[in-house]
Amino acid sequence: MGCSLTAVTLTLDESDVAVPRVDHLYLALTAGKPLGGARWSLAAIDRVEIGRGATRAIRREGRVLRVDVPDPWMSAQHLRFERERAHWVAVDAGSRNGYLINGTKQDRAVVLDHDVIEAGRSFFMLRANELAGADIELGASPPEALVTLDPALANQFDELRRAAASTIPILIAGATGSGKERVARTVHEASRRRGAFVAVNCAALPAGLVESELFGHKRGAFSGAIADAPGLVLASTGGTLFLDEIGDLPPPAQAALLRVLEEHEVRAVGATTPSAVDLRVVAATHRDLDALVEDTQFREDLVARLAGFELELPALADRRVDLGLMLTEILPPTSQLAAATARALFAYAWPRNVRELARALERAVALAGTAELGPAHLADEVATARFEIPATLEADTRRDELVGLLEKHRGNVSKVAGELGKLRQQVQRWLKRYGLDPARYK
Repeated sequence: MGCSLTAVTLTLDESDVAVPRVDHLYLALTAGKPLGGARWSLAAIDRVEIGRGATRAIRREGRVLRVDVPDPWMSAQHLRFERERAHWVAVDAGSRNGYLINGTKQDRAVVLDHDVIEAGRSFFMLRANELAGADIELGASPPEALVTLDPALANQFDELRRAAASTIPILIAGATGSGKERVARTVHEASRRRGAFVAVNCAALPAGLVESELFGHKRGAFSGAIADAPGLVLASTGGTLFLDEIGDLPPPAQAALLRVLEEHEVRAVGATTPSAVDLRVVAATHRDLDALVEDTQFREDLVARLAGFELELPALADRRVDLGLMLTEILPPTSQLAAATARALFAYAWPRNVRELARALERAVALAGTAELGPAHLADEVATARFEIPATLEADTRRDELVGLLEKHRGNVSKVAGELGKLRQQVQRWLKRYGLDPARYK
């Protein structure tokens, strides 16, 4: 399948824990090739200069960061980012072809956290006030599982690796196609358990046979049971049992699974004695288990048993800083993306997540052969994707006005709302839309 880059939700109340936070510059895609990606800290940096270089390299001189990118479509002096109080501004440095933000050519523009900046065939993102992390540069080799450029996710992956080495149950949430099974397999490999990895799609188990499939049955236990069957739980003893779509498990099977987890033994349908099991469970679901508990469709005590360590895989559309890493795993190393193709990959919403990305790129490679991957090699809905950006000059003007008022009032939203003559809630919605954090203006 595609990439294993996934996010782990390990709840941490950062208001209670003092953690250093900085701005980061990401190189999400280099020259339209599967060459990995990079992240650089902008702590104590007020200016970033970006241009073409023979190799990927950085140089820090005082409060200036110079980034060289091996992109023949870039100019030697292409683009710079300048810190202006609480935000960054992208400025054309006299490049031959200019730069784009979210697919639109600009000369000078405020950069927001969700913006994608295109220079040549390289794509950058600049994110503010993130958990501080050391600079990281990853190359063209396919990444190991659970590798990310996002510093907060990298920190959480470290927690996951430690949890994987234990027998604590893990619960993975995430939309279909986001890579839940891949994470479960990674946990199994990290656990060094000698038994098998047994994957079960709870939603696909035949109605009426769920318990016999999971827990096994004895010959003659029901019509059609012509021989003993150990069941999937027993088959995973000493290994890992992956229960995909656990939210679709029927209530009777929920109760039986709870007994297995509590007693470390399983009783086959029609059996008179149980069998001991050495069980490690990783469960996954695209459904909200808390909501199912409230609706009495899922047992709260079973959730408590399954959720020893909780993970949540974000939508692929929220993982664009890692897109270059994903391409190194999916594409042949000699692949070359046209500018419009790369732009479409960043703009598309990917409703079916990593699985959809993998299929889209496999299709493009098959159609392109050894040629450059162009928009014509993508499905129409991907090739025609456009960034969600403010559609009118009025919207752009409002963002600039908000920035000015936040600076004037040092991030006091109530005073900004008072000067605009708007409700505070309305101003907060605008700030969220434009990715403006009032705390940065205090």
